[in-house]
Amino acid sequence: MPKEKKPRTVDIARQIAGPIAERQGIALWDVRFEKEGVNWYLRFFIDKPGGVNIVDCENFSRAIDGPLDEADPIEQSYILEVSSPGIERALTRPEHFEPYVGSRVHVRLIRPRENTRDLIGELIGRTEDSAVILRLPGEEDTVTIPWAEIAGVKLAPDTDFGGRP
Repeated sequence: MPKEKKPRTVDIARQIAGPIAERQGIALWDVRFEKEGVNWYLRFFIDKPGGVNIVDCENFSRAIDGPLDEADPIEQSYILEVSSPGIERALTRPEHFEPYVGSRVHVRLIRPRENTRDLIGELIGRTEDSAVILRLPGEEDTVTIPWAEIAGVKLAPDTDFGGRP
């Protein structure tokens, strides 16, 4: 009999947080469970039209604290953080890409391609198999980058635009 796969901490946290975010009229952008030094951090990134403020973050933090304690999905101690995904927000989930088609993005590659690991260009889209499609500055053709080659994708501020830094 195959062993049942244990749900990931972020998946459990996302399930708990989704209804809370919805009740508060905010979007749950991302959830991360990360170790930095000796500390573990459970990070919730929230958003709403016009952006979130400190009160939104405080309200969400207070609302999620009890349900997390009750569910107890994390064995070790951790620090709870709630914030906005920011202007250079990471695009990590399929639903993150569509609203930003036509925007400038920074794609960090796992391994260099044509002597660079950083590509900045216009997001054209995303394929069903998770490849990212970009148009680099001054190029007519698009470039398709398989997700397996990507270390990360985030929105790029206008001041960094230049294609291949």
